[in-house]
This record gives sequence, structure tokens and C-alpha cells, in this order.
Amino acid sequence: MSTLTEGSAFPPFSLADDRGGTVSLDSLKGKPFVVYFYPKDDTSGCTLEAIEFTALAADYAAAGVPVFGVSPDPVKKHCKFREKHGLSVELLSDEGHTLLEPAGVWVEKSMYGRKYMGVERTTALVGRDGIVLRVWEKVKVPEHAREVLEAARKLTA
Repeated sequence: MSTLTEGSAFPPFSLADDRGGTVSLDSLKGKPFVVYFYPKDDTSGCTLEAIEFTALAADYAAAGVPVFGVSPDPVKKHCKFREKHGLSVELLSDEGHTLLEPAGVWVEKSMYGRKYMGVERTTALVGRDGIVLRVWEKVKVPEHAREVLEAARKLTA
């Protein structure tokens, strides 16, 4: 379970993006934003989620709410993922878990009886002041991007 809660401060971060830059909490000061944490590039659920956020990119831009996908994959892998699927959503690399762990989304998981560490699919809507406005945990991908957009429009209006 994530440590992100409504009304709490979003953890400080500075992560490399898939476009050769860096995104940090400081660079986002004064604007609301969405961060969706996902396990791995180019898997079925993660691909669908990125495609759905990309499909709504113009709506998010119109609402003034940038969207960032965060996974532990390296920047180079993010670039291939973006190019392969025509993604416009900005992808941030957190190989060192500097945001994943403080956000509480780097958790023990289990598949076929094997335990391993991985990302719990979670999304946070963060206000202009860096305070978490809404959290979605254990996200089910279909229509999630639209649900987040609707919340963003209401909470940031």
C-alpha cells in the first residue's frame, strides 16, 4: 500500500525523463500534475495505460495538468517504449527508487508463489502546492486515464 495519502505532501524528487531532461518536484511548483507509477515498459497493462494517457494528452493539456509515468526502467528503455507505441506521455526513470520507495509503491509482490519486489500500480493527482489531492491504488487500467482526467478537472478548477 502506498504511503501517498490525500492531504500529504508529495515526496520530493528529481528524475531523468525520456526526452533528455530532468523533472523535479521543484520544477512543477505552481501547477497541478499527475504521476502514475507502473511496473514495466512494454508489458500489456503498462502499454495500455500509457496509450490511454496519451490518447487524452490534449485534454490533460487543456486542463493544465501534465502527466508523468514513473517506473524503474532506464531512460533508454523508456525511449524505445515511447517510439514503439507512439506515446506522448512523459516517462520518468527511477532506477534507484528515489521516488518509488518514499511514495510507498515499491512493494513485495507475488506471482505463482514467487515473491519479488516491484511497483504497485498507483496514480496520484497533485495540486499546485505539492499536496496530494487524490490517490488511486491497485489501479485497474481500462478507463483509468479518463477517471483521473475527470478528477483533475474537478479538483484543479
